[in-house]
Amino acid sequence: MINWSVSKSVISALIGIAVEDGDISTVYDLVTDYVPSLSASGYCDVIIKDVLQMSTGIEFNEDYFDSDSDVNRMGARSIGLGGSLENLVLSFERVRDPGTYNQYASANTQVLGMVLSEATGIDVFEYTQEKLWKPAGMENDAHWLVDSSGVESAFGGFNATLRDLARFGIIYVNNGFVMDRQVIPAKWIEASISTDAAHLMPGENPNSESVLGYGYQWWIPEGPENDFLAMGIYGQALYINLDHDIVIVRTSAYTDYEMDGE
Repeated sequence: MINWSVSKSVISALIGIAVEDGDISTVYDLVTDYVPSLSASGYCDVIIKDVLQMSTGIEFNEDYFDSDSDVNRMGARSIGLGGSLENLVLSFERVRDPGTYNQYASANTQVLGMVLSEATGIDVFEYTQEKLWKPAGMENDAHWLVDSSGVESAFGGFNATLRDLARFGIIYVNNGFVMDRQVIPAKWIEASISTDAAHLMPGENPNSESVLGYGYQWWIPEGPENDFLAMGIYGQALYINLDHDIVIVRTSAYTDYEMDGE
């Protein structure tokens, strides 16, 4: 089943693995170090960390009710309509300084997919299988939607079963381990669920468009619990609570995305 924006948290894990393996030197590298074509876009001079934390400063319309919105244009391309995702990403401009404001923009995750593919030399699908899904012993293969040029829809095109998504969540509960094998680096998990700047903090925040905090492609609720979640349009969700070793997965297909989606 397609998991929509839960995909973003999977991409986060893959970036962490690539950093651990040395394919990506550090999250403080510029995205243009790996994807030079981004130099002509709003992503020029943006570091990977700001992309992970939805703090790039690009102008992006995430309104699903607007048929001409940026996210809907990306959605059409993710099923092979309307051209390449990369060309669309290159058209976005920056309107704020990076690292100062939290605005959810699906284009950011697509950039992470571009960085991942260029850094590792293989496509996102193959990297997912070889570095995450197979080592984790998943029951079924995972798949990605692709655009007309065969590039994965990193921002929302991930397909996996409910049981395997739960297994993915359990990796986080187990500090990155599957049995005795470290699949996702423990230090990456810690960084992923941290709100390490004022604009990323949960609650009423003048420098964020959301009351939820944000880590590396994970939502961070306000409150005392050590919990975090991924959410997809139409009601998909992956909730993880490290204090109580809880993983909850929900797949759904609400007709109205505002009922309980993003």
